[in-house]
Amino acid sequence: MAAARALDVVVDIAGIPLRLRTRDPAFSRMLRERYASFLRTSAPPRICQLDIHLTPSDRPPADADQDVRVTRRSNRWRFERGDFVCEWDPRWRRGWIRQSPNPYSVDSVLRILHSLLAAAQGGFLLHAASAIRNARAFLFAGLSGAGKTTIARLAPPDVTLLTDEISYVRPRAGQFWAFGTPFAGDLEHAGTNVSAPVAALFLLAKGDLTQSEPVRPVEAAYALLRNILFFATDADLVRPVFYSACEFVRRVPVRCLTFVPDPSAWDLVK
Repeated sequence: MAAARALDVVVDIAGIPLRLRTRDPAFSRMLRERYASFLRTSAPPRICQLDIHLTPSDRPPADADQDVRVTRRSNRWRFERGDFVCEWDPRWRRGWIRQSPNPYSVDSVLRILHSLLAAAQGGFLLHAASAIRNARAFLFAGLSGAGKTTIARLAPPDVTLLTDEISYVRPRAGQFWAFGTPFAGDLEHAGTNVSAPVAALFLLAKGDLTQSEPVRPVEAAYALLRNILFFATDADLVRPVFYSACEFVRRVPVRCLTFVPDPSAWDLVK
């Protein structure tokens, strides 16, 4: 019997296209549906590529709650969790994933891979909701329970939501820009695939009143680093992420936004 034809799905996040290649038609359809707003019909010659090898669906469920392990041996990266194994060669921009046919494993791999790709370009992924208003992007950072999804739900009609969970920040033309991502939180839907220069970062805190106060650069850098999504411990990548965070707080205003769950919180977003 002839081998199944390779099916390609090109997912473009933050201007970085990645070809996901599978031979399973049902899984290919799932990828197209999940990343619909981030698909590209054409791809550049030197595109990144991940070959997806699916394990039988009748195997016992894998443990997706294990800690992720990201290691580098020689020039290859390896990502491991109970539900997937991935290897990535940055020299050739090629890699593979072995996982069961579910959307959550590949979603996690994309987050890990993009954290590495962003770091190499002076950017980072951030635990933050983000949105565009008046052609400027605003980030709302905080750990679980800080109010990222709440502030996203309260957004007025003139706001374009980029994400309620994982924001993508990269330098472009001398500024830091925020990009929409398909990485959804409690809102359970992908952000809009657009971008804009970052006007401010708000560190979220819930309280009995709504107010916005400036944050000193040292405290801002510490809070930013706590919220950056990064799995590798390799010094060659940790160092540029640290420098990028310091440069970010030097260029972008950082404020603490204490708020009650009311749309009036957006009156302070400017």
